[in-house]
Amino acid sequence: MEKKPSFGIVNRIKSFAYAFKGIVFLYKTQANVYIHTIIGLLVIVVAVSLKVSIAEWCLLIIAIGLVFMAEAFNTSVEQFIDFISPGYRYSAGKAKDLAAAAVLFAAITAACIGLLIFLPKIMDLF
Repeated sequence: MEKKPSFGIVNRIKSFAYAFKGIVFLYKTQANVYIHTIIGLLVIVVAVSLKVSIAEWCLLIIAIGLVFMAEAFNTSVEQFIDFISPGYRYSAGKAKDLAAAAVLFAAITAACIGLLIFLPKIMDLF
């Protein structure tokens, strides 16, 4: 009989440890995460400077989080494909391409949100 995992506080704390290990892995292996971080920090600085509203902050935070989530899923897919199919296979390559496309979609979406929020505020400065 399979043992059910307990829902104790210790197990919840361990799950955070696994998540932080994943973040560390992303930063150790994915150069794009540094680009996302720099752009995210720039967005935060500009948002503070332009005094964006709470609703705009919410959209910016969601957009930044979306990009990091997509990058984490992309890396997960790449790691899994490399594990199950170390040699090149057309279908495995397509799965990796699709995961990379998700990151691109997230980045384009985030850029559009940033433009919609920042462009009018920047135009008002002139």
